Amino acid sequence: MEKYIEHIKQVYPSLSIRDCRLNEMGQNNDVIIINESIVFRFPKYRMGIDNLKKETDILEAIKDKVSLPIPSPFYQSFKELEVGEVFVGYELIPGSPLWKESLGNIQSEEVLIRLATQLVRFLIEIHSIPKNKLTLEETNPREEMVDLYQRIQDKLYSFMRIEAQRQIAYSFETFLNSETSLSLKTSLVHGDFGATNILWDPTTNNISGIIDFGGSDIGDPAYDFAGILSSYGEDFFTMCLKLYPNGTEIAERVRFYRSTFALQEALHGVDNDDVETFENGIKAYK
Repeated sequence: MEKYIEHIKQVYPSLSIRDCRLNEMGQNNDVIIINESIVFRFPKYRMGIDNLKKETDILEAIKDKVSLPIPSPFYQSFKELEVGEVFVGYELIPGSPLWKESLGNIQSEEVLIRLATQLVRFLIEIHSIPKNKLTLEETNPREEMVDLYQRIQDKLYSFMRIEAQRQIAYSFETFLNSETSLSLKTSLVHGDFGATNILWDPTTNNISGIIDFGGSDIGDPAYDFAGILSSYGEDFFTMCLKLYPNGTEIAERVRFYRSTFALQEALHGVDNDDVETFENGIKAYK
């Protein structure tokens, strides 16, 4: 952390740093909180540098088009594209992650509906942003799933029991052979729309912000609802889906995407020599 602080001082010598702490939650970035008011993110991996630059461009493009607070990257360092040199910084968005346990403790149906409405409104907003307003390449979600399936077979099957391999094969081949997967309408997606990136204020029972757009790209809007399903379970997911236009039509895809999350975590561990992340992702398949 000392090296990070020194680099921040070099790039922004007028920034007064009174205190700092490391946030342990970042998987792809080291996260430092300065003066309890500014968040700085440093990519841990070389591939994370390009992702952080893309994320910064997306945030600047959508900042005036969404109803919930999102990071505004005022501080930036992209001159030297090396791990430890690249960072972005933005004012801390107040709030706490909306954990499943927190949501489960809410007894008021009115509050639950309000939270669901705020989240779905945000998703409708980003899913509706014209793609030509973004400097992102058009992608094909089906082709991405073909690639993911191949990588799972190549890199993870050897660690799995046979029955787990069969279940994965059935799930992927059912999705890939469906008519729906051949004609998906794409949009901007958050890409990691789960509990760690959804902030709320427990005193007002409102969503206070959405963070970490590192997984944002052009993709299938259903993918964002997979984050809600994974984080909060069927009941809240169903509540959200009812608020989304033609929500029932995407339910099957949402469940398929949800089934890939642990596998993607295991692949991330393999690709980045992160044993703990690999074990967390693969444990259910051994």
